[in-house]
Amino acid sequence: MTNTIGWELYRTFLAVLQEGSQSGAARALGLAQPTVGRHISALEESLGVALFTRSQTGLLPTDLALTLREDLEAMHSTAAALERNARGLGAGIRGAVRVSASEVVGVEVLPPILVALREQHPRLEIELVLSNKVQDLVRREADIAVRMTSPQQDVLLATRVGEVPVGLYAHRSYITAHGQPQQMADLAQHALIGFDQETPFIRAASERQPLWKRENFAWRCDSDLAQRALLRAGAGIGACQVELARREPELVRVLADEFVFPLTTWVVMHEGLRSNPRFRAVFDALVEGLRRYTQGQG
Repeated sequence: MTNTIGWELYRTFLAVLQEGSQSGAARALGLAQPTVGRHISALEESLGVALFTRSQTGLLPTDLALTLREDLEAMHSTAAALERNARGLGAGIRGAVRVSASEVVGVEVLPPILVALREQHPRLEIELVLSNKVQDLVRREADIAVRMTSPQQDVLLATRVGEVPVGLYAHRSYITAHGQPQQMADLAQHALIGFDQETPFIRAASERQPLWKRENFAWRCDSDLAQRALLRAGAGIGACQVELARREPELVRVLADEFVFPLTTWVVMHEGLRSNPRFRAVFDALVEGLRRYTQGQG
């Protein structure tokens, strides 16, 4: 086994794992497909193992290849963080900051906060990652995250910005056609818009509201944005952040006294980034902007 293996070989290997084929990896990396093939062969030769088996359906990763994936993704995150740090060298607040948030927060809440920040610091570069998956800040999958769960790792700097209430809503057209539930038990007679895969938030909501379970939903989707689109289309009754629903007069709140779920919101980053001016500027702007939002001023 060769002592030193260039990062470009590992990067290509990870791209093949993520894309599922050499052609997909070539497109993602901007390389020619034969180059990708040479990288994989060189890596297999250096490691002295087979990473893929060839079949009629394409490349199949070996068990060893799959066990390496987590470490490779950590290496990729670290390399990306180093690149962001390098672009931020020099005087003033400049360079890239990677911000992670849920779909709905990233689309509906953060843009005006971040636009105002870049007007103050035009040399900032913002990478906005929208995912309901919790990004690993220790591994630098993101630099700063907006989370609806309390961070557990001691190396993270976290500021609680407030609570975002979530209620049940339906479009006026749905209420006109199907009536309005008067108590929670009435939801059994309505088309409910909900999740497909369970998350910690959904698990907690289901414990408090037994009817809010997957098997009771007529519409199942894990995208918050798609659920809001279904609400606006009059598909049924679903959950929505109260502040966002206020922006849409056609959405009617139902069972306001019986269903309210507060989302405690945090802004989080690695403790080691505290003294870096650009990370601190983005962190402070998010804390201030999200506090206004949780207070109904966003």
